[in-house]
Amino acid sequence: MRRFLRENALSLAFAALFLGALAFQALAGWKDFNETERMHGGEEVGLDRYVVSSHFGVAVLENWQSEWLQFTLFILLTVWLIQRGSPESKEPGREGTESERAQQLRGWAGPRAPEWARTGGLRTFVYANSLLLAMAAIWIASWFGQSVTGLAEYNDELEEHDLSAVSWLTYLGRPDFWERTLQNWQSEFLAVGTMVVFSIYLRQRGSPESKPVGAPHAATGVEG
Repeated sequence: MRRFLRENALSLAFAALFLGALAFQALAGWKDFNETERMHGGEEVGLDRYVVSSHFGVAVLENWQSEWLQFTLFILLTVWLIQRGSPESKEPGREGTESERAQQLRGWAGPRAPEWARTGGLRTFVYANSLLLAMAAIWIASWFGQSVTGLAEYNDELEEHDLSAVSWLTYLGRPDFWERTLQNWQSEFLAVGTMVVFSIYLRQRGSPESKPVGAPHAATGVEG
């Protein structure tokens, strides 16, 4: 058990942080929701009902989808685009998907390489792009989830004002949906861009996301 905890400490730490933050978000959102209901003479709800409500669902998913979009675009763009001096970038001259030798594919795969890296054809293609495909699939699913929960919350507000509900396609064209979406997208793009540029000049000793402390600013990649 001790070895398992040590070898998986990073993922376990983030899992604990995620669950803790999600729990406290649920409590804070529940309190805020009930305060709003009291102000408008509405009916308060229990925590169990709140966590399955559209109010909580859209608050969670609008952030999830932007995070997965961030990773999807970062994985895709770093295949082709270079930022000289950043450890988040490949070295200049290595743009593109690289050779089979560099990627250890098919005949260049070692004896311990995953089977799908050696077989060729569709399976190797899928495996060679599996990280991007997985991130993109989760992003699309969470963005769809945001649109559905956002629609439910939006129609609840319309009903409170004796207005007709709108369809899913209509909601996708409403400012409410895009305001929720773009406020998260712009923050993610800013965060990633800042990390790419700051890591050229700034260091964090011991972090794999940073170049060695003594590496020159012009060095690209974590190897310095």
